[in-house]
Amino acid sequence: MVEVLAAVLREFGSEFSVERVRLERPSDDWVLVNVKAVGICGRDVVVWRGGFANLKPPLILGHEVFGEHEGRPVGVYPGVVGRECMAPDGSFSVASCSSYTILGEGPPGGYSTAVWAPSWNLVDLPDEEYAKYAAAVCGVATYMHASRLAGVEPGSRVLVVGASGGVGIHGAQYLRSLGAEVLGFTRSAEKAEALRRVGVKPVLDPLGYRSLGRVDVVFENVGASTINWSMRWLKPGGTLVLIGNVEGKPITIERPAYLVMREIRIVGSAAYDMREYREAVKLVGEGAIRPFYRAYRLTEVNRAYRDIVEGRVVGRAVLVPG
Repeated sequence: MVEVLAAVLREFGSEFSVERVRLERPSDDWVLVNVKAVGICGRDVVVWRGGFANLKPPLILGHEVFGEHEGRPVGVYPGVVGRECMAPDGSFSVASCSSYTILGEGPPGGYSTAVWAPSWNLVDLPDEEYAKYAAAVCGVATYMHASRLAGVEPGSRVLVVGASGGVGIHGAQYLRSLGAEVLGFTRSAEKAEALRRVGVKPVLDPLGYRSLGRVDVVFENVGASTINWSMRWLKPGGTLVLIGNVEGKPITIERPAYLVMREIRIVGSAAYDMREYREAVKLVGEGAIRPFYRAYRLTEVNRAYRDIVEGRVVGRAVLVPG
């Protein structure tokens, strides 16, 4: 048992309550991590809106956790799976692992001063710059997994929709490291400039394919409100990878004939495995990925959510102690 300060979601769509709570240790092989930084993922926002029917408040969200265990800097792999699901190299199939859940949606997550986590989920960090990992690791690992599903290779032409968010702006940098030509859709001129700084060609027009040409792969981070025009960016036989549906609304294909006649493939990308997580930590630690984030104290969690919902954050909003 440990007492922590945590941001508790007691009602979907309402403000978090920052309060003292006691957390039970789930089992003897779970260890305590003092949280130094936690990212606010787009998935968290979907949960906050009530977009996951299987989840019920109260909840302590936050699966992008970085901090200290017994004085050593660590990242916490967010997937809670039994050891029987995981191969020796850390790989596993989310789709075939029945016990899969993530921190914050089963066990309490990292919107807290400390969190319990399985001992085998801890990954050593190269340094103590916790906020940069909380900003970038999830996006990079997500795109490692998604790019493998899509078969991205040097010379591939790709579009990232929702490119200025925490997953998009860091995932787009990973795609560039693979040798892809990367276009990034955003609605803001300020955010477009951030994309330019990391070598991504910004696109502000949803129908920009008319002048810029179509792409091999679209990485769709937004979901329901953009997926139908996203598909129009694809070459015949192209692939759309659905990574997120941030509004939590049902997705409707408005023109199924377009999908059929162009033989467009839609692939869901569920999550990254431990191997991809470790690789992402290494890339961020080496400085291969530039982190974009705005830091907020844990007690400012409600301001952070307002800024995210109103589109004022480039990259990731990160909560830090205080």
